[in-house]
This record gives sequence, structure tokens and C-alpha cells, in this order.
Amino acid sequence: MSEVTVEKKRKTPGGEKDSKKKRKKTESAKKQLSWTNKQRVLVFCARGITFHARHLMNDIRVLLPHSKTDSKLERKEGLFAINEICEMKNCNMAMFFEMRKKLDLYMWLSMVPNGPSARFLVQNVHTMDELRLTGNHLKGSRPLLTFDKSFDENPHLSLLKEMFKQAFGTPNVHPKSKPFYDHVLGLTYLDGRIWFRNYQIADEKEGGLVEVGPRFCLWLIKIFSGSFSGEVIYENPTYKSPNQYRTELKMEASMRYKIKAQKKEQKVEAEIIPKEDELDEIFHTITQNELKAV
Repeated sequence: MSEVTVEKKRKTPGGEKDSKKKRKKTESAKKQLSWTNKQRVLVFCARGITFHARHLMNDIRVLLPHSKTDSKLERKEGLFAINEICEMKNCNMAMFFEMRKKLDLYMWLSMVPNGPSARFLVQNVHTMDELRLTGNHLKGSRPLLTFDKSFDENPHLSLLKEMFKQAFGTPNVHPKSKPFYDHVLGLTYLDGRIWFRNYQIADEKEGGLVEVGPRFCLWLIKIFSGSFSGEVIYENPTYKSPNQYRTELKMEASMRYKIKAQKKEQKVEAEIIPKEDELDEIFHTITQNELKAV
């Protein structure tokens, strides 16, 4: 029988230190690559929304890999029920669309559950399918957010800037996101409104951009201290409701009609009535009856 000898490796103190250092490096690398920002946005709408607004909501969902969806909110339920839905969905932000009279689209952007929240009127809506632009970028890639300098000058716009950052900014190392940037989300403040644009980064060296879509415009109405409730922090003095705008258009049309009617009456009154000619009596033939009367 041959004896089998097993040589045991001696543990050196230097080897233990190297292994501990390697473990610390791997743990620190895992911490850096771990998904720490658990930002989630609930994007959904109320019942009664049109197909055009629904397509816009779906385009926004495509741009936000950290978004979650839910069924349409019933009209009987109040806006405060959205906070409970966000808690069930583990969302700390909500983007809610509602429509009035099948004409006017409104958007709520709220930080759940403590606020603040802002309400906007959505105008100039153009979806991706409607535009059919040449730009294209990967689904789930992280965007570069760009803001106009006016967002730093006005206090209410700086608050909206932070809300837009948390809503449209994809968290780092999100499971559904791509680990690179290939498109730009531009938010500019012009004419009292916030204009939203989405561009593809076509050329990284020269900075060439190609628009992808969608396009829409946000007109701020009010900012509340709480989530879908609370005191009014800011109210836009230049905001004009769509109902007021439509009534003004009707009044202008009625005033045009009244002005035209008055001009017609003035023309009728100004018509010159022909006077009797004095020379007509010279060629008048006297009848027998006129002679008898004389």
C-alpha cells in the first residue's frame, strides 16, 4: 500500500490581507453598480380621455423606463385616491392626465405623499406616430435633461425644474434602462409656457440633434403645497381658462356681425332719394277733368 501524503498550504498573513482587500473592492464596486435610486413614476389617466391624449400618455411611458401603469381612474373617485394607488404601486411620484368636455387636456404632476403638486393645461399635442420624424433612439436609454436659464431665475420654475428632474430623469442602473445616453429631453420656458421636445443625439462630436417626438406644451395653472391638495403656493396670473377663451372668441364673432349689420343700416339710410324734376310740368298734358276743376 502506497502512502498518500497531502500537503497543507500554510496560510500567510499577507495572503489574508490581499483577499480582504479584494473582497472590499468587489463590495464597493457592487455598491456603485447597485440600484440605489428607487424612483418610480405612476403614469395613468382618468376615464373619458380621447385617443389623441392616450397616445401622448403612451409616448411618455415609453420615454420613462421607471414608470408604472394602472387602470383608468373612475370619475366618482377623487384625486386624493391617487395617493393610495401610488402607495400600493410603490411609486413616489404621479403623472395624471384628465380631460374636460372632450376638448381640454390637463396634467397633474405630484410628489407623493407630501407634495408639492402642479396642474398644467396641455396644448399643441403631437405624438410620435403623428409626426413621423426621422429621429430614433433606443427604448429605455437614459436621457440628458436640458433646461432654459429662466428655470434658475424664477422661484416657481426652479421648483418645477426639480420635479421634472425626478419625473423624467431615469435612475442610474435601473433594471429596465440602458447604461448610456442617446437622446436629449429639452424643456424651455417661452411665452409663459413650458415647451417639451425630445431629440436624438445623432453626432456626439459635433453635437448634431434630430427630433424624435413627442411634442407638447404645458401651461402652468397652480402649484399646491400638498399632493393633489393643500394651499396654493403659486397661481399663474396670465393663465386663461379654455372656457373663457372660447367665450371671448364667440363675443368677437358676435361683435363682427353687429358691426356688419350697423354698416348695412347706415348704407340704407345714406341712399339718395331722387328729387322731382321741375321741368316735368312743362310737358304735362292737361286733361278735361283738370279743366273742369279750374
